[in-house]
Amino acid sequence: MVNLDKKNIIWLFFFIFLCLVFGNGLGGYFTFISVETWYQTLNKPNFNPPDWVFGPVWTIIYILMGISVWLIWMENKSKIRNFAIKIFWIQFFFNIFWTYLFFGIQRIDLALFEIIFLILLIIINIIYFLKINKISGYILIPYLLWVMYASLLNYSIWNLN
Repeated sequence: MVNLDKKNIIWLFFFIFLCLVFGNGLGGYFTFISVETWYQTLNKPNFNPPDWVFGPVWTIIYILMGISVWLIWMENKSKIRNFAIKIFWIQFFFNIFWTYLFFGIQRIDLALFEIIFLILLIIINIIYFLKINKISGYILIPYLLWVMYASLLNYSIWNLN
């Protein structure tokens, strides 16, 4: 059971904050610079959700990611724990990098290759987190499913344009 003293609660909010600031903040910046202009000119598949859906979904996912990595960080230090945390931050970097590729420099093709790699990193992340703390791995599953859906959107947009 996780010790929820004041110090650990502060660390929980710190990890959530990091995920929100870099995910919604930096990733959101790359999205913002193209979403109302270039992105609106693209042909999109009929299963593309309305633009307003993405913000709330990503916010929830980044909160879950912050909780997930915090749960791992709270575990006893070990080589596998340290490696799992490194994998988390690597996949998180590639999460933001996809936004840069797709929206920032408008390279749908490169974003498609990158998101496939991202999916593999998320799967590896989940596997390692499950070995250490089941809940931390399970709460990353919505993230994996959303990125898989995003990859289908990415492919369809690339194919239509």
